[in-house]
Amino acid sequence: MTSTGTGTPRVRPQAGLAWLVLSLACACQFMVILDASIVNVALPSVREDLGFTPTGLAWVVNGYLLTFAGFMLLGGRTADLFGPRRILAAGLLLFSAASLAGGLATTPEVLVAARVAQGIGAAMMAPATLAVINTSFTEPNARARAFGAWSASGGVGGMVGAVAGGAITTGLSWRWVFLINVPIGAVLVVAAMMSPAGARTGRRESLDLIGAVTGTAGLAALVYGVMRSADHGWTSVPVVGPVVAGLLLLGVFVVVESRFAGRPMVPLRLFRIRGVAVGNGMLLLFGGISIAMWYFTSLFLQNVLGYSALQAGLGQTPAAVVFMLIARLAAALLPRTGVRPLVPAGSACFLAGFGWLAQAHTDSGYVTGVLGPMLLIAAGIGLTFPTLMAAATADVPEGDAGAVGGLAQTAGQVGGSIGLAVLATAAGTRAASEIGASSPAAALAAGYDLVFLIAAGLGLAIAVVSVLLPRRRLG
Repeated sequence: MTSTGTGTPRVRPQAGLAWLVLSLACACQFMVILDASIVNVALPSVREDLGFTPTGLAWVVNGYLLTFAGFMLLGGRTADLFGPRRILAAGLLLFSAASLAGGLATTPEVLVAARVAQGIGAAMMAPATLAVINTSFTEPNARARAFGAWSASGGVGGMVGAVAGGAITTGLSWRWVFLINVPIGAVLVVAAMMSPAGARTGRRESLDLIGAVTGTAGLAALVYGVMRSADHGWTSVPVVGPVVAGLLLLGVFVVVESRFAGRPMVPLRLFRIRGVAVGNGMLLLFGGISIAMWYFTSLFLQNVLGYSALQAGLGQTPAAVVFMLIARLAAALLPRTGVRPLVPAGSACFLAGFGWLAQAHTDSGYVTGVLGPMLLIAAGIGLTFPTLMAAATADVPEGDAGAVGGLAQTAGQVGGSIGLAVLATAAGTRAASEIGASSPAAALAAGYDLVFLIAAGLGLAIAVVSVLLPRRRLG
């Protein structure tokens, strides 16, 4: 890679130090994904203690996801302008301070505000970790291993969050779900500031303010509207209004970036790189796959098979382990095979796994009805996720590493938000049509089975689009 900036080139850390930098990036990714999953189990205790309404309680989750998705592009570009290390440390500091405020909250308003701030902090951290990896690991084998470790750390975060959320809430208090981030964050802030990689490039560029406002507001409005579809119909004003406003703002954003911005927040020239354009499109589709796997299998275990939240988390743990192992294997294969063979292999796992899972019902056993297909799907995620992230961020000038990292993370988050809304609507409609003809649990099972069939279709779509990816190995 070569830098397009006019300042002094960034000095590469030595090999040993580079892997210390990777450890920091993985720890931050672990923290971001952990927080996204650990809170879910604590929600009933939060509602009882702080007096949330059912609608208000949803914003403990939505407030985080909304700002996380909406501010990711801005977080990625600021990492390019001010240095990934600085933005990573700032994001960690904000995330930790917001966690402290959330853990000490005494009113619903304070907790939701803390979650919004956490989402902004996470949106600064996530693309900065990818920028650090891209600029620290330029050799194909090393970069592939780095992406595998980074992907696996997210899987560990999701697995630990699902199990630890129930254990912490039961053994201590829901407040420790947030407070546990404070000492971890403090250590990581110090580590980030001492990191040998990710310093400022020396460029003296200004932030594209119009692009930042229109892009961030457009994404936030779009995701907000999609989130509201769970409580309102897709054609209702509370959904259509924000979605249309978001699309209009994103349209303005594209015009500004292409014609008026001297230093655009997301340079549209990056989409001339085939891996960036195709990889991000596939990450949009992959967001729905991920939601169908981790979110809806948890609901199936709880609402159909009668598992507790903690039991459901433990039930998903073997799949999380398979994901981590396969992600590392995919990272080792990627420099030799390129992305073309790995993505169709992962899609085959999606088709087989979700097709099998769609046969599950109220009398299904855990091992043959749920665990078996989950292991197949997890293997597919392990093959595709690090591969798509590597494809979507490869061959990018060093000065744009943060922007591309933010773009890739945004694609996955927006795809997940839209996927959740669409799949939840499909499940609810199918379950409602089954009420009266079968038991409530059987009706829910029918709804979840439809979700799994749709996810199998998304897996097929990813396989079809993968033919557009570059044939050569990533370097």
